[in-house]
Amino acid sequence: MRLPQPSASDLLILLEPLPINTLAALPPRCPIPFVRSVSRVFAILGILVVFGAVLGGYLMEKGNLMVLVQPAELLIIGGAALGTLLIANPIHILKGIGSGIRGVFGSSPFGKSRYLETLRMMFGLLTKARREGNLAIEQDIETPQESKLFAEFPAFLKDHHTCDFVCDTMRMMITGGVEAFDIDQMMELDMEVQHHDASQPISALTTVADALPGLGIVAAVLGVVITMGALGGPPAEIGHKVAAALVGTFLGILLCYGLIGPIGAKMSKVADEERCFTHMLRVLMLAAIKGSAPQIAIEIGRRAIPLNVRPSFAEVEQVCRGSAPAAPAEGGEGKAA
Repeated sequence: MRLPQPSASDLLILLEPLPINTLAALPPRCPIPFVRSVSRVFAILGILVVFGAVLGGYLMEKGNLMVLVQPAELLIIGGAALGTLLIANPIHILKGIGSGIRGVFGSSPFGKSRYLETLRMMFGLLTKARREGNLAIEQDIETPQESKLFAEFPAFLKDHHTCDFVCDTMRMMITGGVEAFDIDQMMELDMEVQHHDASQPISALTTVADALPGLGIVAAVLGVVITMGALGGPPAEIGHKVAAALVGTFLGILLCYGLIGPIGAKMSKVADEERCFTHMLRVLMLAAIKGSAPQIAIEIGRRAIPLNVRPSFAEVEQVCRGSAPAAPAEGGEGKAA
């Protein structure tokens, strides 16, 4: 369904004169609704469903679980996969894979509350620059960790990529002499570099996932070699060795398509969320650089937010004006438009 568009009267309310006092540029902090992400729950639930369905079907056919317990096969596949990962990637990509996997089992850092906080912060920053002049925010931009304006937004200060992106862009704005088009090109280049760096761990993990079926075949071939050396033994022993060899192929395919591949796909979606967040900041700051009023720049930024986490016009107005959100009426929540 379409989101409700702000009326002309709503925009006129936003354009009302604001206090010239710098401290009033950023309204008192108001409670922002926080909704805990269910990404962690779905990730764990998905893994349990995959392995539960596979093992459940195996047990329904009277399979023996102990046959699947083959530490040697798992060592061959897992060790070879880890070795290829270490050979092909430098340390910073390996660290990115680790942090990316932790992000898969954590909540998304780019929910509606994060967008509302960021819009409120940019509203205060742009209002201060418009009322007191661009040089008034120079100290905030040069030393954001010591800025009183940014002190209310610890998530922004901890996110070094976003902090550098905003401060470097605003520095170009207050310096002067740089066209809006050139600043936009700088932001686009910065976004491309950030997205490329975020994509490298994903590509490395996806490559390992694609290699797992082949490594499973390697384990199976080694199992066949062992089986061929025991052809003179009792049939039960030969059957056990053949089963162990086939488990290698089974593990390689299951880990590829049931675990490592989906984790890589989820990491890719997290990287896309970060790119959408940076794109919102880009269009917001570009509007301000072109001379739009802070209220209009904030609205332009709001329109760039993905629909599933986009706050309404009223929510943004409440946050920027410092008024607490109205409590939902009894008898049910309002339907999202």
